[in-house]
Amino acid sequence: MAAYIIVDGVVTDPAQMEIYKSKAKPLVESFGGEYLARGGTMTVKENQRWTPNRLVLLKFASMTQAETFYNSPEYQALLPVSQAASERTLVIFEGV
Repeated sequence: MAAYIIVDGVVTDPAQMEIYKSKAKPLVESFGGEYLARGGTMTVKENQRWTPNRLVLLKFASMTQAETFYNSPEYQALLPVSQAASERTLVIFEGV
């Protein structure tokens, strides 16, 4: 079953975010992940529980693959750049 990573964030340092994005995309792809959406125009239709800011959606073949990517030494080394560039929530979940 496929797995997805969804990230909702607010960019606090655009220069650091550009560094993160340039390194994250090839890293995601090297672990078999695929970007389905990154930023872009959004219309919130209902928001009783959550009002997203900037969304990123990644797809992996399985939960194991998504977790392996996130927990990899390569991504963990890059994670502080994202944390310096944004405030975010990241969720890994199974889907179809």
